[in-house]
Amino acid sequence: MREHTVLRIVTQLVVAPILIFALYVQFHGEYSPGGGFQAGVIFASAIVLYGLIFGVEAARRAIPPTALRIGAALGLLVFGGTGVATMLLGGNFLEYDVLLPKPEKGQHYGLIIIELGVGITVASVMIAIFYVFAGRGRHRDEDEPA
Repeated sequence: MREHTVLRIVTQLVVAPILIFALYVQFHGEYSPGGGFQAGVIFASAIVLYGLIFGVEAARRAIPPTALRIGAALGLLVFGGTGVATMLLGGNFLEYDVLLPKPEKGQHYGLIIIELGVGITVASVMIAIFYVFAGRGRHRDEDEPA
């Protein structure tokens, strides 16, 4: 991809705004269309674009597979942990009203926490899937025939 200078420059210019838009969708999701799933996919699309233009290895250096495994587990833990916390506080699973003394505030913060967990998990899994499919056939043993 070294000969495609325009693509490389445009990618460098658009990756940061894509990531910022993902954050906007993440944290504005309870007021308008959007939320964790959409934000996770938008975030992952920026990394996929970066990987397609600069190479999968450059993307793996930017976000290593270990960070993706931790992110997927952490997001799931945030989601499940919020549900368990609501049960420990006397409510049903993911009944946000019990999180704070004012039920409206509990609903608001509960949704933000849940959507954050979903966004982290979706972004991590989507990037991991890209790494798997983009890296197929690139790592051969020297004894293997081409």
